[in-house]
Amino acid sequence: MGKIVAIVNQKGGVGKTTTAINLAASLAILEKKTLLIDIDPQANATSGVGIKPEQVAHSIYECIVETVDPKLLIQSTTIPNLDLLPSHINLVGAEVEMVTFKNREGRIKLALKSITSIYDYIIVDCAPSLGLITINALTAADSLIIPVQCEYFALEGLGKLLNTTKIIQSRLNPNLEIEGILMTMYDARLRLANQIVAEVKKHFQTMVFETIIPRNIKLSEAPSFGMPAIIYDADSKGAVSYLRLAEEITGGIRNNKTD
Repeated sequence: MGKIVAIVNQKGGVGKTTTAINLAASLAILEKKTLLIDIDPQANATSGVGIKPEQVAHSIYECIVETVDPKLLIQSTTIPNLDLLPSHINLVGAEVEMVTFKNREGRIKLALKSITSIYDYIIVDCAPSLGLITINALTAADSLIIPVQCEYFALEGLGKLLNTTKIIQSRLNPNLEIEGILMTMYDARLRLANQIVAEVKKHFQTMVFETIIPRNIKLSEAPSFGMPAIIYDADSKGAVSYLRLAEEITGGIRNNKTD
């Protein structure tokens, strides 16, 4: 069965979509059959792998709201071993529509049952919120990755997210694990960045990935060309770091609980 990994942080601008795109592409480069699921209405992960959101006729919205089989909606990308289940702006209204649904927290889990055996990894890019669709992702996931920016407010909201994770574990998904906390946008020249990395490692210890994602212009440029960094510039520091992260994950050395 494929492993479902949600990329989650309710704080915006921490590198969630960058991580989702580049981790999924790196896993694919490592010859892991990978599906990237975009559940953010902004659809940046969709455009980041070369598929224009305005040309998406059907998306994860239909899977969640109308229980359409995702196998009918998955699109191939230009990257071998990497498929996409795209997002669309109509996902904005999904949470309101789901309010009266039975098992409303389990709609994504139900949708993915038919495809988990097809893939080695399913990477879910979540919106910057802890709303119902993100709760759906956590209910469906085997583990989550929490990107944390190497800046002053790095730990802001992290406690709330971990508390939410504990609630999900106790009520909806007892098997949910923390794959790891991923430090992003790291600039080794800044004393503050080094202090934050040290502080996060002190508090969370083995929950923190060894891999740290640097600030890198190629990571910023690649989405405008509809490419992951490893395709845009495989030798860039950003691409190499995400490939190292993929190797760290596939090496099976991550196995964390919140308790």
